[in-house]
Amino acid sequence: MGMIKEFREFAMKGNVVDLAIGVIIGAAFSKIVSSLVDDVITPLLLKPALEATNLKDLDKLVIFGTVKAGVFLSAVINFLIVAFILFLIVKGINRFKRKEEAVAPVTPEEIILLREIRDSLRK
Repeated sequence: MGMIKEFREFAMKGNVVDLAIGVIIGAAFSKIVSSLVDDVITPLLLKPALEATNLKDLDKLVIFGTVKAGVFLSAVINFLIVAFILFLIVKGINRFKRKEEAVAPVTPEEIILLREIRDSLRK
């Protein structure tokens, strides 16, 4: 029973639970970004390039007969969007951390009194 209790304590630590939630949200976010690329960016921004190659779908863009350039381009766009969003999130978190660090710590009243006593004894 000791191993089960130890595993339960490990699994319920905040970091493990936070990581699990992050993975689940990341998977859902990945689907949203994929839909954004496939359903919005590709039709709007890449339409001229697809029309020049007589294609309607980015996945069908193939060069040299075997290189799936469309799939690769879609993956690159997905990565750039996710990386940019994560950059913005980390930047926001760092801004809040800096504000917390900027707040001067409050000196307890006992320490102030002890300093006053020390200074008066020195005189």
